[in-house]
Amino acid sequence: MGYKDYKRGNYGSAAGAGQTRHWGGKFGSGTFTPKKPVRSFRDLEVYQKTLECSVLIDKDILPALEKVKDSRIEELSKNAMAIPLYISEGHSLRFADFGLALGYIEKALSGCNRMSVYLDHIKGTYGDKVKVDLIEDLINRYTVVRGKIFRLEQSWKKFMNQDKENKK
Repeated sequence: MGYKDYKRGNYGSAAGAGQTRHWGGKFGSGTFTPKKPVRSFRDLEVYQKTLECSVLIDKDILPALEKVKDSRIEELSKNAMAIPLYISEGHSLRFADFGLALGYIEKALSGCNRMSVYLDHIKGTYGDKVKVDLIEDLINRYTVVRGKIFRLEQSWKKFMNQDKENKK
């Protein structure tokens, strides 16, 4: 979903913990569609959304920064890409080394905050030379996905605690 879709009111899923939930067809049809199973990190909504943000940054923000010869281009791109990487690594490690997996998820959370700060600074510095509506959209996306990553972390903790209780 591009930022133009977002502007048109196509907001995508509002489900938590990286999942997609919806109630049937149009609003209020009354049928429930269960969450899709997570078979890999690519099924996580938080991975998909953060990767989407990094692509938008590379395609639309970085070219504008190149024009004004900003020195943070590489740093911005690396930080945007680090978030989906942390999510994928955390997902892979959650059963082998749960503490390390949670550490990667915490890094993804802080990465969302970092990207919001970078984008706010770019907007303030180059507001007339960059797509301000895209930057506002990206800041909003990082804020929303940060909450979803937090809920994913909480669901992993709950699952691991339940698993420990079942093994007793």
